[in-house]
Amino acid sequence: MSTSLADARYHLKRVIGLIRRGLASLRTRGWRATLHRVGVHTRQQPPPRREPLYQPAGGPFAPFSVPSSDTPRASIVIPVYNHCAHTLACLRALATHPPIADCEILVIDDGSSDATAEWMPQIEGLRYHLRAQNGGFIAACNDGLRLSRGQYVVLLNNDTIPQPGWLDALLDTFKRIPDAGLIGSQLLYPDGRLQESGGVVFADGSCWSYGRFESAEDPRFTSLRDTDYCSGAALAIPRELFEQLGGLDTRYAPAYYEDTDLAFKVRAAGRRVLVQPASRVVHDEGTSNGTDTGSGIKAYQVRNQQVFAAKWRDALEQQLPVGTVPTPANQHRHQPQILILDESVPQPDRDSASLRQVNLIRMLLEDGAHVVFVPTRGLHAGKATEALQSMGVEVWHAPFLKGVTAWLRDNGARFSTVMMVRYHVANECLALVKQFAPQARTVFDTVDLHYLRERRGAEVAADAGLARSAERTRASELAVMDATDVTVLVSAAEKEQLAADAPRVQVELISNLHEIAGHGADWAQRRDLVFVGGFLHLPNLDAMQWFIGEVFPLIREQLPDVHFHCIGADVPDSIRTLAAGQAGVTVHGYVPDVTPYMDGKRIAVAPLRFGAGVKGKINLSMAHGQPLVATTCAVEGMHLHDGQDVLVADQAQAFADAVVRLYSDQALWQQLSGNGLRNIAQHFSMDAAREAVKRVFFNPTSGTQRN
Repeated sequence: MSTSLADARYHLKRVIGLIRRGLASLRTRGWRATLHRVGVHTRQQPPPRREPLYQPAGGPFAPFSVPSSDTPRASIVIPVYNHCAHTLACLRALATHPPIADCEILVIDDGSSDATAEWMPQIEGLRYHLRAQNGGFIAACNDGLRLSRGQYVVLLNNDTIPQPGWLDALLDTFKRIPDAGLIGSQLLYPDGRLQESGGVVFADGSCWSYGRFESAEDPRFTSLRDTDYCSGAALAIPRELFEQLGGLDTRYAPAYYEDTDLAFKVRAAGRRVLVQPASRVVHDEGTSNGTDTGSGIKAYQVRNQQVFAAKWRDALEQQLPVGTVPTPANQHRHQPQILILDESVPQPDRDSASLRQVNLIRMLLEDGAHVVFVPTRGLHAGKATEALQSMGVEVWHAPFLKGVTAWLRDNGARFSTVMMVRYHVANECLALVKQFAPQARTVFDTVDLHYLRERRGAEVAADAGLARSAERTRASELAVMDATDVTVLVSAAEKEQLAADAPRVQVELISNLHEIAGHGADWAQRRDLVFVGGFLHLPNLDAMQWFIGEVFPLIREQLPDVHFHCIGADVPDSIRTLAAGQAGVTVHGYVPDVTPYMDGKRIAVAPLRFGAGVKGKINLSMAHGQPLVATTCAVEGMHLHDGQDVLVADQAQAFADAVVRLYSDQALWQQLSGNGLRNIAQHFSMDAAREAVKRVFFNPTSGTQRN
C-alpha cells in the first residue's frame, strides 16, 4: 500500500470515528458541548514556544551580589581567562534568576590581564580565586573542584548565559535518577538555535554536536536522554564522584577532550551520562579560543582526539562508525524502543487514565526502554508535554509532526513494541503500524471496555439509540482486539467479560498504578466529603447529577454541618446550577493538586451509576488512607468488599445512610482506611504490575490466551 493511500485510509477512519462519537455526544451532552469537542479535535494549534531567551542588561560595572551559601548543594565553578565582560554577563544572569537550590559561585581566574581582578572582589557572595600562574582550562577547573564545598560540582563557562531554572533542572534529575553520574545542559546559540543537545562520539574518537543549528524545540533533541558526552560549558557531577575520578585528566592540557574523557570515565564507573534539555544555557561558542583548529589553543582539539582515541580504544569499538548521521533510532540502538500512540498527551493532574499512563511510562523507563509518545492530534500540551520530555520521553508534536502516516513511515522500523491507547486510536492507526512497523509487537490498551461503559449508560438512560451505538462500538473494539497481538485490560471484571465475548483474544491485566501516599490526617482532624472526577467523562456527570440532586440532601438531614466538595475539570453549567440550589455544596472545578482534599477530607464518594474499567478516584483516595462510600459499579473489579474495605450502596437513601454511618464511626473509618491502603499495595501499586508490564513490553511471547 502506498503512503498516500495509507494516509487517506487513516484520515477516513478518523473522520468516521469522529462522526460516530459526535452523534453519541449529541445524545448525551447536547449540541453546545458537542460542538466544543469537535472544535478541539479538529483545531490545529502551533506548539507553545518556550520563554524568550533571557539576556542580562549591559552597562558599566557596578557592585552587586550573587547567590551564596555556607552549606551549598551545588558549587558553580566558572574558570576565566580575560573576557571580563562575558564573565560579568554570566554572573548578572545568575544574580537576576537565582536557583532555588543553595549554591556557591566560584570564579577561578587563570591569570587574567583585563579588569577581572578589579571587578570580581567587589561582587558580594562570590568566591574569587586567582591562580598563581596560567595553566589552562583543565587546571582552573581542577582548582575549582579542590575549593568546592557542594554536593555537586557544576562546571560553567564564563561565556554563557544560564537561563532561569537551569541549575534546578540538573539537580532535580540527579534526585530522580539515582545512577546519574554526569548531566549536561542543552546549549543554545544567542539567536536561539540549538548548539548542542549532548554530544555523539564516533569510533575514531571524533565528535558530533547533536542537533547543531536545528530548532531547540525539535522533538529529537528536547527529551532527557543518555548521551556519549556533555560539553564542559555547562555540566554537573557529584563532587565525590568527580574526586574519585581524579578531576579532569591533565593529559589533555591545556584544553579539549577533557569533557569527553570525563563522560567516558563516569560511564566506566557504572554511572549514566545524560543531557537534560530542560536546563538551557546560552553559549557564545568560541569566545575564549576561537573556532580555528589550525592554530592557537584550538589546535589542541586535533591532537587530543588522538590521545583520547588511544586511551579509550576498546570502548570506541562500541560507538557509531564514522560517517553515520546521528538519529533518534541509532542514539537509542542499545535500548528497546517503545511507541505509544494516543489522541493527546496524558495530564495526570486531570484524570486517572493519564495518571496510570504516566506511571506505566515511568516503569518502562526504569526497565531501560526508550519511550516515544505520539499524540495523533499533534498538539503540544504545554507543561504536560515538557514533563514527559524531562522524564526522558521523546514526545512529538506539530509543526514537527506533519502527520501520523509520514511519521510512521520515517520512524516505524525502530520500534520493538507499539501500544495504541483506546479503541478509536487503534482502529485509525493499526493498519499504518502493520505497514510501517511490521516487526513491532502491537498492544491495544483499552483503558476501559468502551462498549461495556456505553451499554450501561444506555441502560441507565433507557435510550435505544445509545444501545445501538454501544453495539457498534463493541464490534469495532473486538475487531481491534482480534487484530492486535495483546490486549491490556485494567479490571479483573472486564477480563471475565471478555472471556465470554472474545475468548480467543490474548490479554494481560495492567490496572491503575499508584504510589502509596500514606494515612494522611486522622479521623478527628478530617471533615466533609469530596468527589474527584473530570466532567467530560459521562459517568462522572451522571454521578454528580444524582448525588447532588438526590443523595446529598438526605445526608444533610442527618449531618447538617457537613459540606461536599466537588472537584474536576470542565464543569458544565448544569452542575453549577444544581449545586447553587443545594446548601453545603462547593464546586471547585479543576484543582492542580488534589492532595490536600485527599488528606484532609473525611470521606470520598464514588456514586457512579454506570461505567467500566477501574475507577482511579477510588484508588487515589485509598492511596491517601481516605475511606469511601461507593456504588457497586464503582467498585467493580477492584478486589473490594463491602464493610471491610469500602461501604457499598446503590439507592439514594442507602447511599446517604452509609455516608452518615462512616462519617460518625471512628473505628469503622480506621478499619476501612487501613484496608484500603493494603488493597492499593496488593493490587494497584507499580510493584503489583511489574511482572505483567515486563510480559507485555519486553517478552514477545507473553500474554494469557483464553480458549
